[in-house]
Amino acid sequence: MNKKTVLIILVATGWYLSSFAQSKSFNVMDFGAVNDGATICTEAINKAITACSENGGGTVIVPAGKFKSGTFRMKDNVELHLEIGSTLLASPKHEDFPRLPQPEYRSYVDRGGWYALIYAEGASNIAITGLGTIDGNGARHQPVKGLPGGDVDGRPRNILFISCKRVRVEGIKMLNSGMWNQHYLNCEDVVVDRVEVFNHSNRNNDAVDIDGCRRVTISNSIFDTDDDGITLKSTGPAVTEDVVISNCVVSSFCNAIKAGTESTGGFRNISISNCVVKPSRSTSDPVFKTSRKGITGISLEIVDGGTMEGITISNITIEGTQCPLYIRLANRARKHTVNAPEPPVGRMRNIAISNVVAYNTDNFSNSITAIPGHYIENVTIDNVQFFNIGGVQNGDYIANHLEVKEDEKGYPQPTVWGNLPSSSFFIRHVKNIAINNLMFGSNEADPRIPVIAVDVKNLRIGKASYTGSSSPESFVLLDRVEGYDIEKPLGWGKKELIRKIK
Repeated sequence: MNKKTVLIILVATGWYLSSFAQSKSFNVMDFGAVNDGATICTEAINKAITACSENGGGTVIVPAGKFKSGTFRMKDNVELHLEIGSTLLASPKHEDFPRLPQPEYRSYVDRGGWYALIYAEGASNIAITGLGTIDGNGARHQPVKGLPGGDVDGRPRNILFISCKRVRVEGIKMLNSGMWNQHYLNCEDVVVDRVEVFNHSNRNNDAVDIDGCRRVTISNSIFDTDDDGITLKSTGPAVTEDVVISNCVVSSFCNAIKAGTESTGGFRNISISNCVVKPSRSTSDPVFKTSRKGITGISLEIVDGGTMEGITISNITIEGTQCPLYIRLANRARKHTVNAPEPPVGRMRNIAISNVVAYNTDNFSNSITAIPGHYIENVTIDNVQFFNIGGVQNGDYIANHLEVKEDEKGYPQPTVWGNLPSSSFFIRHVKNIAINNLMFGSNEADPRIPVIAVDVKNLRIGKASYTGSSSPESFVLLDRVEGYDIEKPLGWGKKELIRKIK
């Protein structure tokens, strides 16, 4: 090694050590916090964060022990670091969670103020890191009298960041939120990495909600939730765009990975890959007091206006949900604020789905549906396997495809229909859809036609393989389909390929 190389290494090392030495640490116990799980530490934590930010930024340390708190606020250039063995425990008392001021950015889920354990608005360079735990004590938080009901009834989120920039949340464990677990609204450059969420303590227990945000990555994480898992929303005018979701394990009693239902600003450039959807580890639902399956593996929804485009989904394994894939364009037309104009019918286009394996799923069937006069456009589904449990009999499903209601104003979820008249795909009001390299079948006999297409323009189904024990009468039913190219599946035998209505 020559002298010049040594000099460069020494200079670089000295700069690193100097930078590290200049980073300031603030232990919450030095500001009066007590780790006994009983003392309210809200004021002490706020003081530590304020001191850190006002001194140029650094790290606020939460050491081992249990720290009970109400609402505290993150500020610029602060990293909240939860050391191993530490727990931030939400107070069970509503008075420790004052109603937060109404933010400048308005959205549907804001009815005049928020409630949260960890809150920030307009902050930059903020982080929550470490191997500690955030426990929202959610079972102790019930609706507050005098407030609107539903998900705006005063129950606090674990994390709520609004209009923040450069946000990082990594390593921590999150439990038992009163409402949504972590909500990022109108934020930019958000990283959620290597977190674990187990959230079965109350209603509306989503794992993570990315809402009107730009440039987001969610990766290497485990989510197990009572409500939706990884949830993309657009509850206000901002687009949710440039989002990467990868290498996650997701369990949910509702929808594991979902874009919707709120869609005012729309969704653009979303990549979802290398994820596993599996049944929850929870033995029962705290709301319904019973065990139940997840509703969908993947849901894509535009129902309150907005445009969804540039969506890629690949390398997904789905076990045991009621419905693997649900794509829905409808017209609920819910306004994001009282004075906002009623949104027009949205658009969905340019969606590519590949390398999906779904097995032991219930009999709802995959669906890709819009409404009369409006079409989902440009959908490709390639190299996929769908195996439902089957065993349905007459009376267990909608017998006629004409009886599947449009329901354009209803809540977008396959439970609205139940078991559709198709066993594999129900496609309605779609332009340009190609399904290639499809392997499908049922664990037990299923008499339903595998694919039903209604009001579809340009349909291609190629290189399919059927693995079921008995064949329905036809492979595909076509009703008002213009332009199609359908290959006979391997294993289909001599039964009818196409039944055409018109």
